[in-house]
Amino acid sequence: MKWRIASNFALRFIAGETIDDAIDTVLRLNNNGYYVTVDFLGEQTISETDAQNSTMEIVRLLERIQSSQIEANVSIKLSQIGLMLGEESCKQNLIKILNKANETNNFIRIDMEDSSVTDQTLKILVWARTIYDRVGIVIQSYLYRSEEDIEELMEKQIPIRMVKGAYKESHKISFKNKSDVDANFVRLSQNIISSIKSIHDVDRDEGKFPPVLAIGTHDEKIIKILVNLINNSGLPKKSLEIQMLYGIRNDLQSHFLKEGFPIRIYLPYGTHWYPYFMRRLAERPANLWFFVKNLFR
Repeated sequence: MKWRIASNFALRFIAGETIDDAIDTVLRLNNNGYYVTVDFLGEQTISETDAQNSTMEIVRLLERIQSSQIEANVSIKLSQIGLMLGEESCKQNLIKILNKANETNNFIRIDMEDSSVTDQTLKILVWARTIYDRVGIVIQSYLYRSEEDIEELMEKQIPIRMVKGAYKESHKISFKNKSDVDANFVRLSQNIISSIKSIHDVDRDEGKFPPVLAIGTHDEKIIKILVNLINNSGLPKKSLEIQMLYGIRNDLQSHFLKEGFPIRIYLPYGTHWYPYFMRRLAERPANLWFFVKNLFR
C-alpha cells in the first residue's frame, strides 16, 4: 500500500518508466508550446554493465526523439554512465552518446552533481566539446566557486543552465542561507546575460548568436528579475530559457510562455524514480513540502 501511494505520488512528477512514456508526454507538452529536456533517471552507477546499459538507453532515447520528430533534448549525469568507475570508462560511454547526438542533431546537457565530482565534470565537459560542440553544463549558485567557473565557461561560450543546487554541501564551500543562494543566482545570471549582450554586439554583423542562458528555477521573484533584465537589454526573449520541473508550477510555465519566453520542461523517466525522490528528500527535507504543495496546485 505504501509503495502504491509513493508510486502514484512520483508519477505526478515523472513521465513514467519507459521511453514510450517519455515520448508520449513530450508530444503532449510540445503540442502545448513547450520545449522539453528528457532525463533517464539514474546516478552513482557502480558496475560496468549498469553504466553501459544506461548509455544504450540514452542512445535509444536520442534515436526515438529523432524518429518521433518531437522537440526535446537530453540531460545526462556522468555518474550514471561510469564516472564512479573512472574517467576513461565514463568517456568511452559518453563518446557513444555524443556520436548519436551528432547523428541525430541533438543537444546534450551534462548535469552537475555533488561537489566531489565538480572538477571531473567540468574537465570531461571541455573534453566532450572537442568531439561534439552541442554540449552544455549545469552550474549551482550555492557553491562559492561558481562565479569563477562561469567566467571560464563564458570564455569558451559553453551553454549554461543555472540552478540553485540540491545536494547537501559543507558550509566551507557553499552558501547556507537561502537569501544568499538566491542573491548569487541572480548575480551570476546577470553576469552571464551581460556577457551575452557583449558578445552579441560584437558578432551582430556576422549573424552569430552566443549560447542561451537557461535558468532552472520555480522562484517567481527570481524569474521576474531576469525577465525584466532581458526585456530592458535589447536582447531577444530567446536569450533566456526558463526551465521548470514537470508537474511543478504549471501556472508559471503557462504565464511566461504567453509572455513569449521559451519554456523548457525537465522531464524525468525510468524505473529509478524511488531512489531519485528519496535522495532529493534526504538531501533537503524542505523538498517534501515543495512537492506536496505542487501536488495539489
